[in-house]
Amino acid sequence: MTRIDDTPTAWDERTQLTTFLDYTRDTVRAKCDGVSAENARKAILPGSPLMTMSGLINHLRWVEYYWFQVVFLGEEDQGPWTDEDPDREMRIGVGFPLPQLLDEYAEQSARYRELVAENGLDTKAKGTVRNGLHVDLRWILLHLTEETARHNGHLDILREMLDGTTGD
Repeated sequence: MTRIDDTPTAWDERTQLTTFLDYTRDTVRAKCDGVSAENARKAILPGSPLMTMSGLINHLRWVEYYWFQVVFLGEEDQGPWTDEDPDREMRIGVGFPLPQLLDEYAEQSARYRELVAENGLDTKAKGTVRNGLHVDLRWILLHLTEETARHNGHLDILREMLDGTTGD
């Protein structure tokens, strides 16, 4: 598994934040490199029946959608989740080929990269988080880096359990 370098090209705050988010996104793709279609859909953790590689990729895609489009831009939530099925994005992820999910995630990441470039880090979100606060773009970038990095750990465990592949 190969990834891009996590060392930013410049040392300003924006470059550091976006470099680390891109690094974690690229690590997601690296952890999926070469996984079989069958393994991408397998739920192998007894206590986590929704934890599949495909489900995690779909989850990450929809998490970015939520934070950028719903919270930051204030758009109406059109995500796949419902009150009755709050983890639906993970459940339906197995219905899509992994390469398609990864391509859609990459395309979406490129659009959000442009959105971030067009806005200041101090720009407040139009939507609110659970406690009613309007977080700024900086917070969203930090949160998405944390979320993506955490799920990279899940992908790493799944991949090793599925086919023995390990990596950084």
